[in-house]
Amino acid sequence: MNASVIELDLRSCEPPQPLVKTLETVAGLPADATLQIHTRWRPALLYAELEKRGFIGESQDQPDGSCITHIRRA
Repeated sequence: MNASVIELDLRSCEPPQPLVKTLETVAGLPADATLQIHTRWRPALLYAELEKRGFIGESQDQPDGSCITHIRRA
């Protein structure tokens, strides 16, 4: 069975909303799911917060300057 991917496009959100919405979503993330967020920039403050909660985030910069981050349980 494939794990589900939940996508959030947060490019239109102003700080700190991308961080807040991401942390709210991971709090209820199913064990086998991955959260994919799309932000206007690399979410540098997010990584430590994810680690505290038992998650890991891997980001890829996009050609337009935005960033896609995949978040899963560590």
